[in-house]
Amino acid sequence: MIHTLLVANRGEIACRIFRTCRDLGITTVAVYSDADADALHVREADLAVRLPGAAPADTYLRGDLVVAAARAAGADAVHPGYGFLSENAAFAAAVQDAGLVWVGPPVKAIELMASKTRAKELMAGAGVPLLVPVDPATAGPDDLPLLLKAASGGGGRGMRIVRELDALPGELLAAAAEAASAFGDGEVFAEPYVERGRHVEVQVMADAHDTVWALGTRDCSLQRRHQKVIEEAPAPGLDDVLRDRLHEAAVAAARAVDYRGAGTVEFLVSAEGRPYFLEMNTRLQVEHPVTEAVFGLDLVALQLRVAEGEPLPSPEPPQPSGHAVEARLYAEDPARDWQPQTGALFTLEVPEGPGLRLDTGYTGGDTIGVHYDPMIAKVIAHAPTRPEAVRLLARALERARIHGPVTNRDLLVRSLRHADFAAARLDTGFYDRNLAELTGPGTGDSATAALAATLAEAVRGPEAVRGPEAVQGPGAVQGPGAVQGPEAVRPTHPGRPAPARFGAWRNVPSQPQRKRYRSEPDGTEHEVAYRTPRTGVPEPYEAPGTRVLTVTPDRVTLEVDGVTRHFAITAHADRVHVDAPDASYTFTALPRFTDPTTHTAPGSLLAPMPGTVVRLAEGLAAGVAVEAGQPLIWLEAMKMEHRILAPASGTLTALHAAPGHQVEVGALLAVVQEDPAATTPVPVPEETA
Repeated sequence: MIHTLLVANRGEIACRIFRTCRDLGITTVAVYSDADADALHVREADLAVRLPGAAPADTYLRGDLVVAAARAAGADAVHPGYGFLSENAAFAAAVQDAGLVWVGPPVKAIELMASKTRAKELMAGAGVPLLVPVDPATAGPDDLPLLLKAASGGGGRGMRIVRELDALPGELLAAAAEAASAFGDGEVFAEPYVERGRHVEVQVMADAHDTVWALGTRDCSLQRRHQKVIEEAPAPGLDDVLRDRLHEAAVAAARAVDYRGAGTVEFLVSAEGRPYFLEMNTRLQVEHPVTEAVFGLDLVALQLRVAEGEPLPSPEPPQPSGHAVEARLYAEDPARDWQPQTGALFTLEVPEGPGLRLDTGYTGGDTIGVHYDPMIAKVIAHAPTRPEAVRLLARALERARIHGPVTNRDLLVRSLRHADFAAARLDTGFYDRNLAELTGPGTGDSATAALAATLAEAVRGPEAVRGPEAVQGPGAVQGPGAVQGPEAVRPTHPGRPAPARFGAWRNVPSQPQRKRYRSEPDGTEHEVAYRTPRTGVPEPYEAPGTRVLTVTPDRVTLEVDGVTRHFAITAHADRVHVDAPDASYTFTALPRFTDPTTHTAPGSLLAPMPGTVVRLAEGLAAGVAVEAGQPLIWLEAMKMEHRILAPASGTLTALHAAPGHQVEVGALLAVVQEDPAATTPVPVPEETA
């Protein structure tokens, strides 16, 4: 029996495993880096052990430190979660050598599946269908397009699509360099790239008593940079023959390596319905909740049961019921090439109710840092049918209150409501085709939301609350209560008339007050004019069809063209978040006058996020000529590599970046002096690779 479990991970998956441990009466142990000292998974654990440092290589990837932490805390078992050391055979062996229970598959199974090239050879012998690898040295035009993949690791790192033979050598070098940096193994292989393929996977669960379950299919085709965004179970639109073939192939793959515990066999399904083996993940998947919802299982509890040597509850898995969809909520800006975001997460509130589930490693008040993946949470919906599950999830995301860095929430809602997704026309090129549409201007009324923000601010401060007619003194009403009406005007001494104030009266209307906001992240500016009459309740200036019903510092109710609408207002410094029933808005309050110190020289390349400079363009130095759109500097941040592009053709006049440099957001990296006779500048100076 497992009594004390250490989770060799962080964030959402650590919290998820702790939840099951609490249900089973198992003591929990967290490990944490210095950057995670106050993280949710640390707060939720019974015990916690510090791993000195912040970078993953110094902390969560140090197997020796994790094993030492388990011993120090008195743990008798280790669960790896996903990512980090979860598919590291040497770590699994070290855990067992220390006399601890390894909650994962046998070391040999991890070794056999760790290399995608070796795994494909093994699967071919087991009769599992797969794509035939292509030798890059002999590749010809008929082999295009090709997909280059790192032999070790995953998550889209070291992966490149090659459509022109001339680009193959350079892409091979880039893929190998990225793979070596991410996984310590620069081996890269090539295989045919399947256009409009679907990413379909099968969840397996196996015990040591010769039972292997195939727990249905999942579709994970909606991806950005080969990383999943929306997943669902079962995979829609598969006929029974194909589904049975996938189940049989997954079970064959598990039996071929004498598998134990939870694992996932991933396939690429062509547009013609032909399945090809991709890889086997020898761990729990991020998207496991949709399988749990459909089958009514706790996969973590089953992992612990199998690790204790117990058999699965029955020879056959339970029958599935209904449909489940999961959306990954990221701190990123899809409109700016999926650029990761950091900063304080002031509010995270997702609606609760039947069929809804939230898995997260954050709460309101936490900070999203630069060292780890920018996923904030997973939101899961389960319903009797696919359309019902999709509708429930989209509405839950739409109503969520998320205040802080820019997120992909609006993209998720639009994706779920897109005609192709609704019709289950799914493939891995969904975002390549539809990103511009999904990140374009919204259908919400941001101007009215800006008005609500302005009215709330007008009653927020003490002076604004009292209004210009209020009298200072012990009899004056202070605070937000003054907006209730004319009783805000009080005499200085009760029972005596207020002293006359010469010059305070005029027979013409006063000029309106004005407030300017910038909508985030699209940059649209709004100027709102309002007045505060003797009632003390501010009202819009020249806004026909709009009537103010109630105003408080945190809630505004307006009647717009005969329809009553409610707005929840939350302010954090110069940021204002407005949550309406049908949309959410974020505004930055703009000053009346521009601060001249905020200007930067033309052609300045600024770091779009905190990160590490990993490389520079060959021969890059002050004085060299550059072309518009040319990649100059590569930054690595939050598990992704980002290219900084030349904004125009001209001359590099300054270079302040070097490989290994840690830079903060807004740091000056380089300056390009434009040649007016050269090509038109590119519109956006940075691009994510």
